[in-house]
Amino acid sequence: MKATRVCLWLHAFSTVVVLVGAFDPITTSVVIGIGAALSRSIYNYLHESCDQKWVAFNSTGLEEDLGNKLFGQHLASHIIAKAVSGFMNNANPKKPLVLSLHGWTGTGKNFASVLIAENIYKKGMDSNFVHVFTAELHFPHAGQMDTYKTQLQQWIKGNVSACAHSMFIFDEMDKMHPGLIDSIKPYLDYYDKVDGVSYRKAIFIFLSNAGGESIVQTALDFWNAGRSREEIELKDVETSLALSVFNNKRSGLWHTSLIDKNLVDFFVPFLPLEYKHVVQCAKAAMSAQGLEPDAVVADKVARELLYFPKSERVFSVKGCKTIDSKWEYYA
Repeated sequence: MKATRVCLWLHAFSTVVVLVGAFDPITTSVVIGIGAALSRSIYNYLHESCDQKWVAFNSTGLEEDLGNKLFGQHLASHIIAKAVSGFMNNANPKKPLVLSLHGWTGTGKNFASVLIAENIYKKGMDSNFVHVFTAELHFPHAGQMDTYKTQLQQWIKGNVSACAHSMFIFDEMDKMHPGLIDSIKPYLDYYDKVDGVSYRKAIFIFLSNAGGESIVQTALDFWNAGRSREEIELKDVETSLALSVFNNKRSGLWHTSLIDKNLVDFFVPFLPLEYKHVVQCAKAAMSAQGLEPDAVVADKVARELLYFPKSERVFSVKGCKTIDSKWEYYA
């Protein structure tokens, strides 16, 4: 259908061009104007631009995706849905949205970022307005900190200038050199503009394993007390999580002014996953391949993973990290 429309537009445009020579100068100017407008329409149809056609927030879609696809994370799903919806529905936010996602590997931090992008940008993670930085890939050498700071500032400024609703995802924050992220503090603060550019509509997401121990301890405390994980609330983990991240020397947020100045809007805890959540991940992996989920295979995959505490086997050590590569082995 999309290809048919483009072909029709191109045919119409070529017809306009052929007819130009048959009119007087005034009529020719009108026809050329129509042709130029048609050409712009074709370009905008094919190329992503920073407008409502390509950047349109789906609040209901985000809430449903987080609830149905992000397994075992009732708390993170609730916080993210409320935070992103409140921000995107505010025509004049006072500052950029800053989310810091924390938890052990395989608990869904990266996946949550994907779901956010898919419900804001038509092209999801492939959008030109979504930018991902990975500590070990983009900032590998501690001796080049000054260069990294300058490049990071220029990159963010350039992209926000091109599209106010840009998203920046910083992965592996626990491996990022301390002090680097402070270089973008002015862009996350309550400023109307910084060097002529407003950053108030941008979204910054930090992903980190740092603070995972604090989150796991809370989950274990609830389990030992016989309480459901669904009873865990933000107030049960937020303060200890923020302190753990701020005082962790292996964290890119160690003693950062972003925390000290309260510029991180939410510290989002991702709880350790249980056996039943791993089963859900395995079934989802099969569905993603267009296959009917097999409960027997999903059970085999889940049983083969490591859990802790060792005697009770409550929480998956790697969450759902290796599910995609394992389920086919048991099929």
